[in-house]
Amino acid sequence: MSLLERDMSGEVSVLQAMSEHEQIVFCNDSHTGLKAIIAIHDTTLGPALGGCRMHPYSTMSEAINDVLRLSKGMTYKCAAADVDFGGGKAVIIGDPRTQKSPEMFRAFGQYVASLNGRFYTGTDMGTTMDDFVHALKETQCIVGVPEIYGGSGDSSIPTAEGVINGIKATNQVLFGHDDVAGKVYAIQGLGKVGFKVAEQLLYAGGRLIVTDINEQVLEQIKEVGKHVGNEVTVVKGDDIYRAKADVFVPCALGGIINDDTIEQLTVKAIVGSANNQLQQEHHASVLVEKGILYAPDYIVNSGGLIQVADELYGSNKERVLTKTKAIYFSLLEVFQQASREQMTTVKAANEMCEKRIQDRKERNSFFLHSKRPKWDV
Repeated sequence: MSLLERDMSGEVSVLQAMSEHEQIVFCNDSHTGLKAIIAIHDTTLGPALGGCRMHPYSTMSEAINDVLRLSKGMTYKCAAADVDFGGGKAVIIGDPRTQKSPEMFRAFGQYVASLNGRFYTGTDMGTTMDDFVHALKETQCIVGVPEIYGGSGDSSIPTAEGVINGIKATNQVLFGHDDVAGKVYAIQGLGKVGFKVAEQLLYAGGRLIVTDINEQVLEQIKEVGKHVGNEVTVVKGDDIYRAKADVFVPCALGGIINDDTIEQLTVKAIVGSANNQLQQEHHASVLVEKGILYAPDYIVNSGGLIQVADELYGSNKERVLTKTKAIYFSLLEVFQQASREQMTTVKAANEMCEKRIQDRKERNSFFLHSKRPKWDV
């Protein structure tokens, strides 16, 4: 069901759409062509933090739905990663290949600045670190810029590391050990994160079945396989869902676990970096029925978030690596709770995050009340 409702006249009711959110900001700059939406979902844990994607949305409703869904997901991701930030997201409506400009991102930076530290942002789908170098000229609430500009560098490195830790935790539950060697991994997407995951798995003794629309990266990963002496099999598109593998590793688009694909899967587990892998939450229950262990994506792919959040305290690669390793233990906790309470791993992960948010609310309330005069009862 769409997040957007329509009023009596048939118009979209934004107030209804944002019923779970604290704030929505619509940004329009006619000079640069900027049309953007910033959504702040929840700031209980701290200022909102989330990337900015650029996409040629066909309708305003589509853009609003996307930014609301993604910003809510960031609240849970921040809670799961145990960073002191809340959930937010931004979308720029336009084609990133032809419509972006330095002036557009400076204009976007001014809108971010107008929020007075309530929202921090950086790269996402369709945007790059260099885009935000321009936004950085207008606001300090930018993360994930190149190291020469004071940023922490390529966030795909800790994201890939988090996926590997997620795979190890999943293997521990499935096989009684967390060694990745000797197992077959079906990887969908060899982009910035997926390629790094594939490389690490090959060097650690894993065998791969891979797919990507980019023929060049397919050849590159096959060369890595030859170098280390491990098998890499390339399949076309949707054939990846039928791959005879132990673990499916989605590292491309979201919504790929749906009514059509879920019946094709023969793997033992799903662990990947793609956002919002389940098209609908009930698909988590279908996976349980099929005996497929699902590692909630917002825990697995939180390495990049951990890095950009750490950047705001002064970048420290060792600190980021330590927190990224904790993804292993967070997943084990989720798997154990799901098994103990006979619930899906998605529900177990959500409950873990909701408890952390509620605990923070109660702590904040305690300190507020403790400052009252004694006669204020």
